[in-house]
Amino acid sequence: MASPVAAATANEPLYETKLIRLAEVLGSLHYLRNLCGEQGSEWRDRMNAIIAAEKPEEPRRTRIIASFNRGYRAFSEVYSSCTDSAVAAIDRYMKEGEGLSNEIATRYGN
Repeated sequence: MASPVAAATANEPLYETKLIRLAEVLGSLHYLRNLCGEQGSEWRDRMNAIIAAEKPEEPRRTRIIASFNRGYRAFSEVYSSCTDSAVAAIDRYMKEGEGLSNEIATRYGN
């Protein structure tokens, strides 16, 4: 008999680990970009678009959202104002997010 963990991961796409990381990056960017003057919900909207496209079942949807929230909270606990370090983090996360998005689309897209 398969374990519940194995059963849950058997239905996940091959890019799941990268998608979970991308969700965390988007959550981080949502916090940091707004902290540093961007107005709006672009990064949350992008996360919502991914969830809409993926149409994940509830356990997977919950994991994706939790990853976004983890990224948001990680920086909200550290930064209360835009600093040079926050701007550097934005740059790193923008590059990482772009790389993850490109890799998912290139390797696993239709």
